[in-house]
Amino acid sequence: MRTINSVAACITAGLLLGALTFSADANDWPGFRGANHDGISTETGWTAAWPEGGPKKLWEAKVGVGLSSVAVANGKVYTMGNKNKDTDWVYGYDAKTGQEIWSYSYPCALDDKYYEGGTHATPTVEGSKVYTVSKHGQVFCLDANTGKVVWSKNAAEEAGAKSPTWGYAGSAFVAGDLLVLNIGAGGLALEKTSGKTVWKSSPVEAGYSTAVPGEFGGQKGVMFLEKESVVAVNLKDGKELWRHPWKTSYEVNAADPILWKNEVFISSGYNKGCCLLSLEGGAPKVVWQSKILRNHFNSCVRVGDYLYGMDGDADKEGALRCVDWKTGAEKWAQTVDATGGLMVADGKLIVLTGKGTILVAAAEPTGFKVLATSKAIAGKYWTVPVLANGLLYCRTTQGGLVCLDLGGGK
Repeated sequence: MRTINSVAACITAGLLLGALTFSADANDWPGFRGANHDGISTETGWTAAWPEGGPKKLWEAKVGVGLSSVAVANGKVYTMGNKNKDTDWVYGYDAKTGQEIWSYSYPCALDDKYYEGGTHATPTVEGSKVYTVSKHGQVFCLDANTGKVVWSKNAAEEAGAKSPTWGYAGSAFVAGDLLVLNIGAGGLALEKTSGKTVWKSSPVEAGYSTAVPGEFGGQKGVMFLEKESVVAVNLKDGKELWRHPWKTSYEVNAADPILWKNEVFISSGYNKGCCLLSLEGGAPKVVWQSKILRNHFNSCVRVGDYLYGMDGDADKEGALRCVDWKTGAEKWAQTVDATGGLMVADGKLIVLTGKGTILVAAAEPTGFKVLATSKAIAGKYWTVPVLANGLLYCRTTQGGLVCLDLGGGK
């Protein structure tokens, strides 16, 4: 489960994403996959020259069982977890000290089917609000400073949508006045100020990815990996723009698709593999397809013309791979103790393996080059690491959250 981000012929992905990014400080990380929804931070003031024993631990917290990553904005850290098997908690912490500023709880079952269970989605911060989604489709808009409820609703229940096997995992995506969710066959959009439904899709099971913004044939849209396909819909009204079949064992399509110019990369686990699609002419066409990268839950990151990502299913030995975006050819591979997740900052990969090994490596296609390595707190890691303002956050499935100082924090 994933803790569980454009294309027109004449408009670049950078311009489009710039119009749809969060409002936050440059080095903040206000939602899943970062401010630009691509797993890349623009931060440069941190260091991989760690002392013996690894980076200094600033603080540690117990946040409850789950796979939620963290959002960091305006000096605060937000995350979620499940406690006592029947209650979800949303937390706001001081980013530097780990002091709990506020918490909010609501009834929600652990639902530990074949895994630890707990929360999936990551909080999304926009302005003075925090938006969260439970695995049962409950949506909350909370005050970012106090945790007070602004509005809440069970969006999935209201839409009559059938839950996917392991519950909802996609984080909320803010686009202008809309809050877009991966609920239904092609998503669901609410007014972000009130929670009122703006548009919805067929009420069948969703996939587990988060909405990815893009432009398709001159129309602003969002894209999801769904139960058996990848689909793009019009952002304004939810009308389907295109769909490409992508059937995976156990219907687990979890890793966010990646848009670049007029191409889309998708990947899934359980030996499904990956695919690059071309959107030239509107309808998706396969450029290449292989099993070289099988993202179980966490997405690859695209740097230049190369993909860096985890290949293999969770809890099993896997590999960190570098793959050519254009051809699918492998450039290098490095075995890891268990598959985990990664992000990129300042041209470097920040990797957290499934057993808590932290690796910093050069994001270069010429070969795997380790720049630093250490261990996080003991535990199992299915959640991607997050670097924001010089601080690295790592979270275990059992709810251990640790903050490490990589320098450069303000």
